[in-house]
Amino acid sequence: MFNDIGPLELVTLVVLAVLVFGPDKLPKLIQDVTRTIRKIREFSESAKQDIRSELGPEFKDFEFEDLNPKTFIRKQMDNDELGLKEIRNGFDLKKEMAEVTDAVHGRESDSSSSGSSSSSTGSSGGRIDMTKKDDDGKDDRPIFDADAT
Repeated sequence: MFNDIGPLELVTLVVLAVLVFGPDKLPKLIQDVTRTIRKIREFSESAKQDIRSELGPEFKDFEFEDLNPKTFIRKQMDNDELGLKEIRNGFDLKKEMAEVTDAVHGRESDSSSSGSSSSSTGSSGGRIDMTKKDDDGKDDRPIFDADAT
């Protein structure tokens, strides 16, 4: 619950509590707070037991933490019935990135070279040719004039 409180912050809180409530009232206040927290936890546990008993025997192993959406999704993703582990293991990110890199640089990858031999003859077969091509050495860019700028 208080995992992000450092030692300096804890000392600051203790000193502040002593200054606000005084050293004589502080132990009584701590006892009252712990007693209240204990009663709230007991009330929460009894409410959970009442809900479980009202739901019946088919919900005997029901956990209230499963109502948290993150926990629910994590449990469902770990369930192997969906076959997600096979899909996750079958996806090779390095291979996919290599194919994209080859396509950008205009090289044919191993898997696409056997399937499309007519890609260099004009019909790209769904692939986009992104290589630079010079048209008779002409440059369509305007001439740069340093004096004009």
